[in-house]
Amino acid sequence: MQRCIGVIYEGANPNLFGSLTDTRPGYMLPFGARYRIIDFTLSTMTNNDFSNVVLYGSRLIRSTLDHVGNGKPWELNRRRSGLTIFPPTYDKRLQNLTEIGSYFDTLEYYRNAKEEIVYCTDPMLIQKGDLGSAYDCFLENDYDILMLYKKQKDELGTFLYANKLILDEDKNIKNIGSHLGTEEEFNFLTSIGFMKKEVFIRIILEAAEKGNATTLIEAVKNNLGNLKIGAFEEEQQTEWIRDLKSYYRSNFDLLNRDIYEDLFYKNGLTLTKSKAMPPTVYNGNANVSNSLLANGCIIDGQVENSIIFRGVHVKKDAIVKNSIIFESTVVGEGSVVVNSITDKGVVIGDGVTLVGSATNPFVASKNEKIIK
Repeated sequence: MQRCIGVIYEGANPNLFGSLTDTRPGYMLPFGARYRIIDFTLSTMTNNDFSNVVLYGSRLIRSTLDHVGNGKPWELNRRRSGLTIFPPTYDKRLQNLTEIGSYFDTLEYYRNAKEEIVYCTDPMLIQKGDLGSAYDCFLENDYDILMLYKKQKDELGTFLYANKLILDEDKNIKNIGSHLGTEEEFNFLTSIGFMKKEVFIRIILEAAEKGNATTLIEAVKNNLGNLKIGAFEEEQQTEWIRDLKSYYRSNFDLLNRDIYEDLFYKNGLTLTKSKAMPPTVYNGNANVSNSLLANGCIIDGQVENSIIFRGVHVKKDAIVKNSIIFESTVVGEGSVVVNSITDKGVVIGDGVTLVGSATNPFVASKNEKIIK
């Protein structure tokens, strides 16, 4: 897809992740034992042969620069095009960070780019799609915009308030609404998708001039009657991360082998920044079941239904269950950690009990020390 610019902009509210986003943007949250959320979107760009990718860095951009850098792990470190990271910008009218404001401040980049098409996506929607069929559909039908969606069942209300496409009998877009749980299955809008660059520039200018949109989806909605917009149905596994609860749930979805293989191996590998660490050591007292563990850990206790990142030490007689343990956490002897998330570098003293719930996990802040 050499004619496309891949555009990545996070749509999640950082205030909905508790202390986990005090030191990093939402898309930089650790995921699946040794990855970051952003890895999936960047890998999709690489696997679909995008040569020009733009990432709009959120606040606390240092962690983005440290992990993503020049894009080398995703083969985006090129002399021409490659990966561009824009720092956060603020809407001069609203005095706060907006998607439209960010695009407006960088329109000159798009005007000067040789590519004729943009592909817009939110990294907080984790999926690994083969975009080839959608791209061909976009070109063959000469659409101004081709929006991507998935037939999504939602018996538990996991996708409440997600954007949905309202289609007619011929699958033409009538409107864009919100899923309120009134349907057993709805058309989940997974990506704004492919858009002619000239159309992208025009609707950004219009939104900035009229002040009638702060997000790209709002700007598109304002132009539904003026543009040729198509809808393309996808089928791959999708994880929608919008708050602490969905982040917690999505990590545990990876313990399902089918979901794990779909997200990490289907349509190309998921790439990430590598860290050289020794293999994980399981000592004689270790008891591990149904969990994902990265390298560099030392396990002396019990780990069940959990996600364990690099360099974690679970000491003797400790129990870790239904929890996400970030890098370099120490769980002391005889401690119990259930339904919890510990940020990087947390130290849990001996005999400490941390218990949350499946809908409201306990969260320990970065480098926090918890002792009796």
